[in-house]
Amino acid sequence: MKRSLVLMCALLAPAGIEAAPGQVISGAPLAPLVTPAPAPAPQPSPAAAAKVTSPAIPSAPAPADKAAAAPVTAAPQTRAAPAKAAATAPAATPESRSAALLAQSGEPTFDAGSAQRLADAIDAYSTIAKLGGWPQIPVEAKFALGSAGEHDATLRLRLVMTGDLASSEAKGPYNAALVSGVKRFQARHGLATTGAIGPRTLTALNVPVEKRIQQLEASLQRIATIGFHFGQRYVVVNLPAAFAEAVENDKVVRRYRVVLGKADKPSPTVTSEISNINLNPTWTVPASITKNEIAAHMRKDPTYLSRLHMQVLDFKENVLDPASVDWAAEKLPNIFVRQEPGSWNALGQVKIDMPNAYAVYMHDTNQKNLFSEDDRFDSHGCVRVDNVRDLAAWLLQETPNWERAKIDEAIATGQRQSLKLEKKVPVAWIYLTAWMTRDQIVQFRSDVYDQDAQLVEATSEEKAFFDQAVKSRTN
Repeated sequence: MKRSLVLMCALLAPAGIEAAPGQVISGAPLAPLVTPAPAPAPQPSPAAAAKVTSPAIPSAPAPADKAAAAPVTAAPQTRAAPAKAAATAPAATPESRSAALLAQSGEPTFDAGSAQRLADAIDAYSTIAKLGGWPQIPVEAKFALGSAGEHDATLRLRLVMTGDLASSEAKGPYNAALVSGVKRFQARHGLATTGAIGPRTLTALNVPVEKRIQQLEASLQRIATIGFHFGQRYVVVNLPAAFAEAVENDKVVRRYRVVLGKADKPSPTVTSEISNINLNPTWTVPASITKNEIAAHMRKDPTYLSRLHMQVLDFKENVLDPASVDWAAEKLPNIFVRQEPGSWNALGQVKIDMPNAYAVYMHDTNQKNLFSEDDRFDSHGCVRVDNVRDLAAWLLQETPNWERAKIDEAIATGQRQSLKLEKKVPVAWIYLTAWMTRDQIVQFRSDVYDQDAQLVEATSEEKAFFDQAVKSRTN
């Protein structure tokens, strides 16, 4: 390995993950990454597992089940919830669904050292692969708190191999220590931190190490081509994880849930600079939405546009009567639709400008209920940000006289206003299904847009083409 690596050292307690007053941050347990391999991998011995993880696994608390409603500032140690409650909970509560954010400390998902850490993680996981991989847990396996089960030892070995459980805990029934180890594993994989082995947790446990290596390699390839210029202050949106980070002096000072593009309308990877904050914005509806969605609504309900505070305009911005438009026409005339400012606006009351070739941006929303969903992929490509006013205030820190209270006052007037940042803030929307932060914690998420698979296929084709070319030259 390039350097000594203790895989997935204990998770820091999630103090200060940003939430609106009274809200609990909710993570995003996503669909399983892969189907378990039909043939179980060879099961290494406990001695081999100890060799992989090293004897120096730091002790630390399991992730808590509630997020604090304050900025990320520190990571005080807290005790895990009582094991009995964690293991017997029949379903995840809103508090326990916070895994995607709770798993994060103040360390950024993406910084100047990300590539090297990914390379180190690849080395570590490759060592596990050389030992035959981790054991597969049968789909029919049952685990009960306080009771010895047939597959308890296999589960413990699986968690020891990736540092989620200390090697000294490699034996025994399903107890409080094992619940804590399961929670650590769940948090690293964006799953509800219940401490119980449900179908999604079992599927994630059984993803072969080779698949995890592919994810790490795909993330490394993407980072190598980004060319992002990190500033003292920057914003990162990791699409598969469905969260955004505001980073200052190499630490995450704010972290937000976000809603991203649907699978058939994916949010793009893009780098830019945030230049303006628009308060009480209008929304100019993209032509594709006007044609494919608004026209259909208008055919069924001629009052649709007026109910949503929308106007039809020509390209000289003259307001037209919606009844004058043939909404059933195969091709609509030269018109566009614009939604007026207000609480009803699809962009909410804040829009964050970041000029780019995809014409995407970050914004508020009038559908704030979506932030509490586990699966937050529901937009047409732009990124909706929870508690976006707080992010706006952070972006405007270096712009005089625009603290949070002033922003709230300006929004309350209902008047449109564009605020130019005194200093532009770099922003990157990235696609990492695997990453490792500076605290040595390796994270995995689902390949929501199937981009890892496409990259692996393209890389394989390129390698095959190169190998064939080399072979032809040597013949």
